[in-house]
This record gives sequence, C-alpha cells and structure tokens, in this order.
Amino acid sequence: MSAEKKPREQLASRLGFILLSAGCAIGLGNVWRFPFITGEYGGAAFVLIYLVFLLILGLPIMVMEFSIGRAGRLNIAGSFRALEPKGSKWHIYGYLAILGNLILMMFYTTVAGWMLAYFVFMVKGDLAGLAPDQVGAFFGGFLSQPGSMLFWMFLAVILGFGICSIGLQKGVERVTKFMMGGLVIILVILAIRSVTLPGAGEGLSFYLKPDFGRLMESGLWEAVYAAMGQAFFTLSLGIGSMLIFASYIGKDRSLTGESINIVVLDTAIALMAGLIIFPAVFAFGQDPAQGPGLIFVVLPNIFNNMVGGRLWGILFFLFMSFAAMTTVVAVFENLMAFTMDEWEWPRKRAALTNGIIVAVLSIPCALGFNVWSSFQPLGEGTAVIDLWDFIVSSNLLPIGSLLFVFFTSYKFAWGWDNFIEEANTGKGMRYPVWIKPYVRYVLPLIILFVFVQGYIDKFFS
Repeated sequence: MSAEKKPREQLASRLGFILLSAGCAIGLGNVWRFPFITGEYGGAAFVLIYLVFLLILGLPIMVMEFSIGRAGRLNIAGSFRALEPKGSKWHIYGYLAILGNLILMMFYTTVAGWMLAYFVFMVKGDLAGLAPDQVGAFFGGFLSQPGSMLFWMFLAVILGFGICSIGLQKGVERVTKFMMGGLVIILVILAIRSVTLPGAGEGLSFYLKPDFGRLMESGLWEAVYAAMGQAFFTLSLGIGSMLIFASYIGKDRSLTGESINIVVLDTAIALMAGLIIFPAVFAFGQDPAQGPGLIFVVLPNIFNNMVGGRLWGILFFLFMSFAAMTTVVAVFENLMAFTMDEWEWPRKRAALTNGIIVAVLSIPCALGFNVWSSFQPLGEGTAVIDLWDFIVSSNLLPIGSLLFVFFTSYKFAWGWDNFIEEANTGKGMRYPVWIKPYVRYVLPLIILFVFVQGYIDKFFS
C-alpha cells in the first residue's frame, strides 16, 4: 500500500487544530524574543509595526501553508509532491523544510530544557535570597555544566516524543490542549499581578503608549526589519511546521478564518507576555532592553524582591515551560509524520527513532556553552545555537515562505486557482481574490528584503 493511500489520522476537534497550530506558533518567540525586541526598539511604537507585518506578511503565508497541507493530506514533502505539476521538482524543498524542522529542534530543545530547569529551580528555591550579581552568576554557572545542560535537553526530547508516541488525539492533541489551557490561565494571573505592582504605570506607558521619537532613536529601518523577522519567527512560517496539522482536518471550515483565529491567539499571548514583563521591569527599575538575560537574570531578581516572589517565579517558569513544550511537541509531530508518511512507520517506532536522532543531534548545542564554547561559528561571542538559529530563521523561513508564495500563485506550480479553491472551501471568512497582485508581486519583495537584510545584519553591520 502506498503512503498516499494510507488512512489519515484526524484531529478530534476544530479546537484541537486551532490550539495545536497556535501551540506551534506560541513559543519562545512570543514570551522571550518578542518582549526583549520590543524593549530594544522602544515599546508600543514597535508593537504597532509588528502588528502590521503580522497582517500583511504572516497571515497570507499561513493560509498558503495550511492550504498546501490540507490539499496534499501529507507532510510538507509529500504534499508538495502530491500537488506539484507532473515532472516538476517542488517537493525537493519539502525535504529541506523537514531538515529545517530538525535543525530547529537541535537548538530549541536546549532552550526548552532551560525553562524546565528554571521551573524546578524555582520550586526548590535555588534562586531565593541571591543578590543580583549572584543570580547572573547562577545562570552562567548553569550554562557551564555540560551534565546539567545535557540532562535538561534530553528531558525535553523525552517528554516531547513521549507525548507524540501516545497518539495524535490521545497524546498530541489532548496534552497540547492541557498545556495551552494552563498557559493562558497562568498568563492572566501573572499579568494581573504585574500591572498591579507599585510603580508599574511607567512600564505600561512604555509598552502601550506609542513613542515614535524613541523608535527613531532606536533606528526605524532596524525596527521595521525586526518586526518583519518576528512575524516570521513567531508563526514558524516557511518550513511547514504547522502545515502538518492542516493535513489532519476536514474541509468544513475556510482556512482564512482559522488562520485569523490562530494569529489572534498567538498575538494575544505575545502582548500578554509584555504585560507581565514590562510593568515588573519598570517597577523594579530594570532595563527592558536586556536580551535573553531578561528572562533568566532580570526576572528572577525581580521575583526575589516581590512579596510571594517564589510563587510568582514558579508560575512564570511553568508558563514558559508550557510555551516551549507546545512548540516542541508540534514540531516533533511534524518530524514523525514525515517518517510515517514516507516509510509507513508505526507511530511508536517513529517516536523512538526520531527521538534518538534529535537527542544526538542536539548535543552540540547543549555543549556549545561549555565544552565546545571555543567554537564560535559566526564570530566572537557566538555559539552553536547562533549557527542553527541563523540557518533556520535567516534562511529557511524566508526562502520557504517565498516558495510557498510562488507555489500557490503561479501556473507553473500548484497555481492560484487551486489555492483559492482550497483556502475558501468550507464555512468562514474567504481569502480575498483581489489580493492576487499583492501576493504575486509585492509579498515576494518583502520576503526578499527580510532575507537580504538578515545577511547584512549578520555579516556587514
């Protein structure tokens, strides 16, 4: 029996599809990267630019990705192969996209492990009572321990593939619903606590009141590019990470409406994360443009100075762990679907084999902060994680998004008519046909700008 004719697993509910897709998108890009980029580029003015690019850049490509997945009924490589004109080679990129998902997990599992570790550290009270410089030293010491880094990375891999091995509905869908529900509840509780802190008003003003003068000081074009890149990063567009979930659903709902639901949920989580971080940062006189240290150094210091801070720290890192693990589970499912579709592997075999592969290939990143810290692939101060992130974020995401646009827009590929028919099948909001000139001629230029600017920033700035 061919892989194409094998009965396809189905998600149990529409809510499951929305939460799984949103869970893939809602990860550290929302609750880690978005706040520190917002802080770097001046707050609310940057948020407005980001929202514009979510609408004109992220949403159209998401509908394209879902349409290919639902029409092809397979993983990204199989879907391209099923839909491409006879004799064409579009499916070759599908294999590169699967490789992109693998590379993404080769560093994401390490960072997910950090979140799990800090949740446990908070429960144990390991950071309680430490002076500010000691909190920073604690994080540095944690990174320097190869055994600890490997343990927490392996734990993230085992948890992720363990969930996937249970089944699509009983494992992936059910556990993701639980984590997403917990994530939202904790987020609301933490946001309420943060905005009611004494002195939180300055942080709210920074975050919610646009200051274009501050934006210009930070650099307008740099902010525009950062907003474009964040729109790619936060929605995981270009490597088919979410495409797989559209292959598990029916055709009763239009894909534009479903995509809007996912983008709104993703954006709401990102904005709520800012409501946690910025009021607290300003209330305790910290710098909002702290980069990754905002999560692991600044916020633990803040928790140490809050009434009941240990409890708030536990909740925060539980929230961060849920955000990280929903993405891990979603991308692991994508890797598993590829092996199950292409070679008809049973789910448990796919989980075990992929788990071993991901665990082994993730070792360089986990050791890149200690044993292999002398390896600085992109220049002084960089590590293995920066190389993997550059390959995915600055290359495969924009290149893949560009190929999605061409594949769905031109007759030499799947074509506009087929795409529109698939996207608009079912009840709900329809993809506007009048947008075709924008999709064909303007959207590719925006994506190319993101791609080229990524190289300029990395190697020539």
